[in-house]
Amino acid sequence: MAFNHKKSVTYRLAQSAKALRSRSGSHLMRIGLHPGQELVLKVLAENDGQTMSQLALTLGVQPPTVTKMVTRLSAQGYLRRQVSDSDGRLARVYLTDEGRELVTGVDKAWKRLEREAMAGLDDKDRKKLRKLLRQVEKNLSLTPEDDPEDELELETEGETPADQAGVADPVAAKAEDAEADAGSDRDAPQLTPA
Repeated sequence: MAFNHKKSVTYRLAQSAKALRSRSGSHLMRIGLHPGQELVLKVLAENDGQTMSQLALTLGVQPPTVTKMVTRLSAQGYLRRQVSDSDGRLARVYLTDEGRELVTGVDKAWKRLEREAMAGLDDKDRKKLRKLLRQVEKNLSLTPEDDPEDELELETEGETPADQAGVADPVAAKAEDAEADAGSDRDAPQLTPA
């Protein structure tokens, strides 16, 4: 039987990430930012005066990506670059007063996004979800040599599809299958104007 990716946790995670990025983008657009730029501002609000290399490392992106974001944010008046006093080859990046003010807007956008994304989840569910997502992030951060793929294949041999889906009850598995098989329109992110 072919693997039905729409029933996988990773598919749900990818769909959630796509919806989150879209909704985040619409909130950030209202304050004049593109997704990713808010992270530069938040990182500098916590630790101003970082070098481009430090920013790239902190954000987990390549240096050219940071250069592009810093250049755009500088052109908008939110950041300034200054040659390091200790090493003339290094440039440090600082928030301007306008950048500091914009961080308040970023915080409001994030709070709104958090409320929207977590609607219907109580504090216990949110805490559990954070913990599970940290584990998924850790798992996906493994190097290829550390990848437990072979172990996973051994673990799933002889399991039923319900076992592999993490569903102990076959009736619940059928209900989950029916839900996943129902049209994809329901899975599409529903964006509402704010």
